[in-house]
Order: sequence, then C-alpha cells, then structure tokens
Amino acid sequence: MQKKWFGLGLSIMLAAGIAGCGGNNNGNSSAATEAPGTAAPSADAGGNTAAGEPVQLKYWTDDRHDQEYIKELINTFNETNGENIQVELTVMSENYAQSVDIAFSSNQAPDVLRLKSGNASEFVKKGYLAPIDGYLNEDIKTKFGSLQLDNVNRFDGKLYSLANTGLTLRLVYNKDLFAKAGIESPPASLQEMVDDAKKITEAGKSEGIYGFALNFKSPKSAFDRSIREILSLSGYQGLGFDMKTGKFDFAPYSEVIEYFKQMYEDRSILPGAETLDIDPLRAQFAAGKIGMYLSFSTEPGVYKDQFPTEINWAGALAPTLDGQIKGTSEIVSAGTWLGISAKSAQQDAAWKFMEYMYGDDVLKTYHEKGFGIAVVPHIVEQAQNPDIKGMEGFLVGEHDSLWPASPTVTPEGTNYADAFFKYMLSGGDAQAITTDLNTRYNDALSKAVEKGEVTVKPDAAFDPSKPQGE
Repeated sequence: MQKKWFGLGLSIMLAAGIAGCGGNNNGNSSAATEAPGTAAPSADAGGNTAAGEPVQLKYWTDDRHDQEYIKELINTFNETNGENIQVELTVMSENYAQSVDIAFSSNQAPDVLRLKSGNASEFVKKGYLAPIDGYLNEDIKTKFGSLQLDNVNRFDGKLYSLANTGLTLRLVYNKDLFAKAGIESPPASLQEMVDDAKKITEAGKSEGIYGFALNFKSPKSAFDRSIREILSLSGYQGLGFDMKTGKFDFAPYSEVIEYFKQMYEDRSILPGAETLDIDPLRAQFAAGKIGMYLSFSTEPGVYKDQFPTEINWAGALAPTLDGQIKGTSEIVSAGTWLGISAKSAQQDAAWKFMEYMYGDDVLKTYHEKGFGIAVVPHIVEQAQNPDIKGMEGFLVGEHDSLWPASPTVTPEGTNYADAFFKYMLSGGDAQAITTDLNTRYNDALSKAVEKGEVTVKPDAAFDPSKPQGE
C-alpha cells in the first residue's frame, strides 16, 4: 500500500499540487552525458582543471543522520571516478545557513551544497546556486521530470536540484517509560502530552529521566520539527502562514506554545534543553533519559547507526491541539537534495559527483537504509521498505500528504521561533507577541510581493484535510 501511494500518487501530487500553488530543526558522480539540444555549462562557468591535476571538491551538508553512508559513497567515488576528482565532506551543525552565508561572502564557498525546502529559495535568491539544466540527459529528465517543481527546485524557469526523499514527522517516544508511568498510548492531544510528560518525569526524575525534550539550542530547528507537524495535523499550515487569506497568522502557533510553556513550568523538560543540540538530545534519548520528543523520519537510521540503542521506542502521529485530526501530517523536504555552487571553479566535476549521488543504486539504498522516504517514482517502484527498528511508525499512511509551500520572508527583528521561545522561558504578553509577529511578517511579505520575490494567492476554499486538492 505504501508503494502504491507513492508510485501512483506522489509524483502527481507534487507536480500538480506544489507547482500549481506557486511555491513551497541537521560526496560523488559518474560522467554526465550531454542531452541532445542542450549545452553543458561553458568553461567560464567553471570546468575541470587540466588533465592529471587533482580536482578538489568540497561538499557541505547539515545532515548527520546519514553521514556514515555518505562517507562510504564519497570514498567509493574518490577511488573509482577515473577523473582524479576528490570530494571532501563537511558535516555542519545547526548553524548551516549562517555558515553558508559566511563562506560565500568570504569566497570560501563549497562546490556542492545540501539543499532543503527551507533553504533552497534563499540560496537561489542570494545567487549561491548554479542551474543544472544544461547537464540533464534524457534519462535523467525521464526519471526526475515529474518532480521538477516551481519554487521548490526550479526558480524562474531554471532547475537547481533534483528530488531524492521526503521526510515524515512524528512523535518519538520511549514505550518503556510510558508504561512505567502508567501511560497506555502516545498522546492524541497537547493536553495529554503535557500530562504524560509530567507523569514520566514524576516516575523517573530520581533516575534523571524527564518527560520531554527538544533541541532548543536552535529554537527554529526545534519548533520546525515539532510545532509544524502539530499544526498541520490540527488543520493549520505549520510555519505560521494562512493559506486561506494569503497572510501570516501566528495565533494557532501561539496556542501550541502555551502547552510547551506549561511543560517547561512543570519542569517536565530535560534540564539544560535550552542549550541542547539535536545529537546530544538523541544520545540522551538512546540512554533512556527522555520520554518523548518530535522529529523526522531520519530517527530510525540514527538509532541504528549513530546512537545504537536497546530501548523500546516507537514513532506515532504528533498530537493535535484538541485531539482531533483536522488536517494532514506534512511530508517535508520533498523536491531537493544536492546543488552546485555558483562560485565553484569546478562545476563540471561537481556535476559528475552529483550525478553519481543521484544514481539508482545510491537512491534505492538511501531509502532502504531508512535515511529518507523515496519520492522519485522509479526508485519507489524498486525499493523495499526499510527493515529498521522503529521505521514502521514513520511510513507514509492515510494521514500524510504534501502541503503547498508557504512564502519565505525575512522580517525585521526577531523571528517567530526566537520570539515564542523567549515567551516559553520567561513569559510575557502572548497576544502582543502574536500581533507583533503578524505585523512584521506581513510587512515583509508585502515588500517581497512588491519586489516580485514571492507570489501569494489566497485560497478561501483551502481544505487542510486535502491540502493538494486530491
């Protein structure tokens, strides 16, 4: 059933849904074949160095869950590409976007970058990426053509990346700690989550066990892997944008924050979570010290390879505001994976690396190892479901779908995550914070529309239970 959903539905939903709507909290390649009627980038766009000289490429990513597999791929590519291309992998921490900004401003940019739905449009706007259209041969066009999406991986008619996987978001919970606290099932509502976190903490605090945690070192990363999904299942776009009005409205977001604030006041959140990064959080969860948190479908692979654990854990749908499912759980980061730096002096070599990474065997194994859920139709058809503990809770089901993209804007002042996190820790006037965020984000949206940077079309008939209009 999973394969049928993806193979027959996903490519249609992506192409007709996201492209139709106008928009959308962690190296290596075989030789490209020029397609008839297309021209490979010219030498002044960055070709290979002279024969015999090593071609050094830098690949930057903020993915840590798949780094061991990526290292293996890079080692194989470096040894077998036959063109003396050597790729160096750098795995960044939560400050990935800022590090990329600094690298480009100081002429130290990598040659290949990991792209996601949250950064692709910004990287294109800033001129960081080189279009790859000229490298596409007919085979690649056939395999990835249905997933070339406006404002996802294609901007102003130019393609910058190709799809690989999408990520589901779930509540990750320790079944043994739930049982110890007398809790029979994962929470369906936010009030149940608050109550469960308190019970787990009361039952385990003497052993250093707490009910809840998130990687609050980066509030936006923490909330984008948690509140985003809570809201989408509750019937609201998860990043504060109202599809019906075409405006930002953080009132629903503010409602969720009240429950997070309550867990903090109850002292049900792991002490020190304010400075906790995602990997230290995972280490604590693997050690049996955290009752639950919310994150992506990368987690099963993490607990298989990066933080092996024997604890009895599982993934479940995120709780909703009132316990009722009124929307769908958003599948995120479907449409992009790798991109080539516009400042790279080795764009031809970078493409060879990129083409290698997009090979069938690589993508198929990536899915089967549980690093992401394949969305490319021809990979979906041949790949097996990952045989990894915990993955069953993350597989796409009836409550999962793709949402239209929300506009990306940069408001003046504090972003929504930092503003709400400060309120969560220190209190204040929630209504005033929400009003201020709405004002600043909608001002930024208006300016972006005037400049032609984004296109917004209100949809009064938008149905959150069928966000792509199925």
